[in-house]
Amino acid sequence: MNKEEQVKMDFRDLFNKMAWLNKTKMEDSLKGYKPSEVHCIESIGKNVDSNVTKLAESLYMTRGAISKITKKLTEKGLIESYQKPDNKKEIYYRLTEQGEVVNKIHEELHKEFQERDKAVFEHLTEEQLDSMLNFMEKYSRHLDEEIKKQGLDIKPE
Repeated sequence: MNKEEQVKMDFRDLFNKMAWLNKTKMEDSLKGYKPSEVHCIESIGKNVDSNVTKLAESLYMTRGAISKITKKLTEKGLIESYQKPDNKKEIYYRLTEQGEVVNKIHEELHKEFQERDKAVFEHLTEEQLDSMLNFMEKYSRHLDEEIKKQGLDIKPE
């Protein structure tokens, strides 16, 4: 196996370890909510005027899938829809009080996981971090281009 293959395998392995390690705590703290619902709540909480298209882009999901999730979240009382006075066509979403509570729990869990992993990151230099971020940005741009080539691009031109 060459180094390029090793990097890709190690990234996948790291991601899977993090997901596995965080899974039980997330499930216990956010009982009754699917990961896709929690991530949708997170995205709505972070982005003003979230609509189906913006959510689909940020979560790498289809608009149809987002429509189903937002319908469930509305029924559960976690989000509410609204329209702007100048645009009655577009529907936007915001968190309700209950949605804010779920989002806060999710944020606190991420802080806890970040604190757990601090031991690794506190020993990295700025240059090492910049190098890793630069690589991830380049790889992400490459993958965006591949997504476009395959006609899977969900971001409108």
